[in-house]
Amino acid sequence: QVQLVESGGGLVQPGGSLRLSCAASGSIRSYTMAWYRQAPGKQRELVAQINWLDKKDYAEFVKGRFTISRDNAKDTVYLQMNSLEPEDTAVYYCNRGGDGLKFRWGQGTQVTISS
Repeated sequence: QVQLVESGGGLVQPGGSLRLSCAASGSIRSYTMAWYRQAPGKQRELVAQINWLDKKDYAEFVKGRFTISRDNAKDTVYLQMNSLEPEDTAVYYCNRGGDGLKFRWGQGTQVTISS
């Protein structure tokens, strides 16, 4: 079972940037991988996903601001987040994309946007 460890979150001001990383304990090169987020009192939602051919899809609310990427040699997925808004405050998780089976969820990384 692949384990996922998210990192890179923090407290930034509106308009700032963060780069999140998701390190997997095993090979993820054949999987569609995704970033999700869960704000307090809300359901977890898909933010972005990237398939094994590097095709990327984004939720409308992050298009043009966030970029997902992957480094299969390092079994790591990244999320570059720019022009951050208070509404982006959430715990961010990575996992397999799509509607199929998921890996065990990691602890996530807290992102807080506040002045």
